Amino acid sequence: MTSVPRVPEITAHELIRSLEGGTPVQILDVRAPHRLASGVIDPGDAGRFVNVAGSRLMALGDPRAADLEPGVPVAVVCGHGNSSKPIAVWLTSHGFDARSLRGGMAGWMLTVVPRPLAPPAGFRALLQFDRLGKGALGYALVAGDEALIIDPPRRVDEYLDEIRTLGAHVLAVADTHVHADYLSGGPTLSATLDVPYYLHPADAVYPYDGRRGSVRFTPLDDGMSITIGGQSVRSVHTPGHTEGSVSFLTGDVAFTGDFVFIRSIGRPDLAGKTAAWTEALWASLERARREWPAETRILPAHYANDTERQADRTVAGAFGALPAQNEALRITDPTVFRQWILERTREAPAAYREIKAANVGLAHPSEAEAEELEGGRNECAIG
Repeated sequence: MTSVPRVPEITAHELIRSLEGGTPVQILDVRAPHRLASGVIDPGDAGRFVNVAGSRLMALGDPRAADLEPGVPVAVVCGHGNSSKPIAVWLTSHGFDARSLRGGMAGWMLTVVPRPLAPPAGFRALLQFDRLGKGALGYALVAGDEALIIDPPRRVDEYLDEIRTLGAHVLAVADTHVHADYLSGGPTLSATLDVPYYLHPADAVYPYDGRRGSVRFTPLDDGMSITIGGQSVRSVHTPGHTEGSVSFLTGDVAFTGDFVFIRSIGRPDLAGKTAAWTEALWASLERARREWPAETRILPAHYANDTERQADRTVAGAFGALPAQNEALRITDPTVFRQWILERTREAPAAYREIKAANVGLAHPSEAEAEELEGGRNECAIG
């Protein structure tokens, strides 16, 4: 009987630990070049990225001809973790320490890493869930044995696992706004757990034509509070990125969604209402500058790259310190702000219209369609 070579594999979490630990890793992406638009893995300063189709690589006969360096581990990446397997075996037979990424880019794009943050006073835990493939962030805030989930993705297993580990249960789910770059897990999670799904009613419509959505939600108005474990989380209406965008404030923390990022702000041009939404965004920024203490910790829903991280890999920053790295927050004149927005407005990904429709219940993409729609990093910041 012919023996089948063992396929060496690495999980997304194992690869993340290696990359974030500074271990040199070569990312060998064997997809066709046009597939890279749906996302790539950044090996960071300690690694290297190589893209060469698997068939072409094996035709070369020698991995070194594809600029792969012997002695440095190789993570082989394909779409779903299938065609990368024979490449990993072939590289191993040539003396390379190579492993196939289990689940491929599809799995990578869904993987989240929980990172603890200091909870605000009165709360027991605060977790930031980092979805590296999207540059997207969600949160779990725990008080007593109750948890609030904010801005969840469509796959929430790791959120629920972490909350159970803390001996808590989900009391409520909320979205800061209807997202354009990924499918929210909020409505499904709400229905599955029979808990409220909070959303501002201005976002329960399809913004491109005004159709009302069919998603079930609990209306969230300006100043309304969600109570978990006896602690209050207050909503503040901060429109501009969307009409119903809200931020959630409690203690020294502000969950800002796509309103304020570490190095930018949310783009107001995603629904063809750039002029009106720019005015709303300016008013929201002025309100935040008036009302939010400088020490307020900004916890956004997205980041562009690793320059927005803290030393512990979390993405956060004190509101009063952000203008030093956030050009938009340094602008004090509304006319200059309008011009700044116009100069940076660009075409949005076509998929954003379909994702918006799905997030308000007007479309129901299959798993394969969802994977295609969510491909690539977020483009939600202006600039």
